[in-house]
Amino acid sequence: MGLEGDALVIQSENIGGDVGSPDVDMEDDDGLSADTAAARTQAAKVNGEFRQPEGFSKENEIEKLRTSGSMTQSAHEISRVRNLSKIQMGKYELEPWYFSPYPVEYTEEDVVYICEFCLSYYGSSHRFERHRSKCNLLHPPGNEIYRDQNVSFFEIDGRRQRTWCRNLCLLSKCFLDHKTLYYDVDPFLFYCMVVRDDYGCHLIGYFSKEKESAEGYNVACILTLPQYQRHGYGKLLIAFSYELSKRESKLGSPEKPLSDLGLLSYRAYWQDTIVDLLLDAKGEITIDELAGMSAMTTQDVIHTLQNLNMLKYYVCKPVPLDENGVDKVKQKGQHVIVLTDAILAQKERQKERQRVKGGYRTLNPENLQWKPPVFSAASRTWNW
Repeated sequence: MGLEGDALVIQSENIGGDVGSPDVDMEDDDGLSADTAAARTQAAKVNGEFRQPEGFSKENEIEKLRTSGSMTQSAHEISRVRNLSKIQMGKYELEPWYFSPYPVEYTEEDVVYICEFCLSYYGSSHRFERHRSKCNLLHPPGNEIYRDQNVSFFEIDGRRQRTWCRNLCLLSKCFLDHKTLYYDVDPFLFYCMVVRDDYGCHLIGYFSKEKESAEGYNVACILTLPQYQRHGYGKLLIAFSYELSKRESKLGSPEKPLSDLGLLSYRAYWQDTIVDLLLDAKGEITIDELAGMSAMTTQDVIHTLQNLNMLKYYVCKPVPLDENGVDKVKQKGQHVIVLTDAILAQKERQKERQRVKGGYRTLNPENLQWKPPVFSAASRTWNW
């Protein structure tokens, strides 16, 4: 998903990879070499401005956004690199990892100041301080649907809070390689995790999901901000996405393809969830039952069992063999789920680490005050 399940979870807005899962080959321009991309970039440049390449189609671009999970959809974007030097957000100073399409004038600033509540961005400390003296937002602009100790989750509708959600996408692109940045955020819901203190609700991470996904995805893009990584928040975000799927009485899976870190993070979560269910099970349990109890798809359950070498083919009776060692009877067996000694030993080591750390973060489903929202056709469409 080795990184642990609480590492940064990545995905693209149409999510990719294994916070991950099965990979999908990138199409068209994504496979270009750097030299080819540079040549096309130069050819597309006219009078100092970029023009869309010949054969450009908005419909095709939208389809690419929905399938490839990459920010780089046009040829001239291939060669883009990290364009911001530093970000000041609250008491943290962050160094971006990847390119994010902030306005070009901000790329020339030494530090970009971001309000940790409204996510507005400024190129000078004077303008930022003036904004902070006027900004009265202390939490994400949505409904608080979960609260436990000092952690809360807010649900934000991209159609109702377009500016805030676009700012969130710009910020998250700084730390996600395979991410599609949607300027039209209308078709998405954003679930933001915050930590509360006397000064307000500070953003930890978020995941987005389509209001209506034809493929049944329960996550489109997922991220834990760098300053909060390695604290168990990533696993909590993933667990919350599956808790929503349980309330919807659906099986969910992250959008594909997943990034490498995303794949590691999801694999870690899937492994912990399945092993815990098997240890608590009384008697036999099937893959479909595991999927129903965890809200994971059967494909993800099988993928995890195979990856952990826990799915074995078992034949009940001794098989008679001929002189060549070939099964005479062609007897059929069945696949069984096996908790291996290696998995059990790994689980014990994990418990010991958590005991030293003082436990790990968990969700209390009783604290979730949420019903699946219902949207009109207009609120589910792209606003292009």
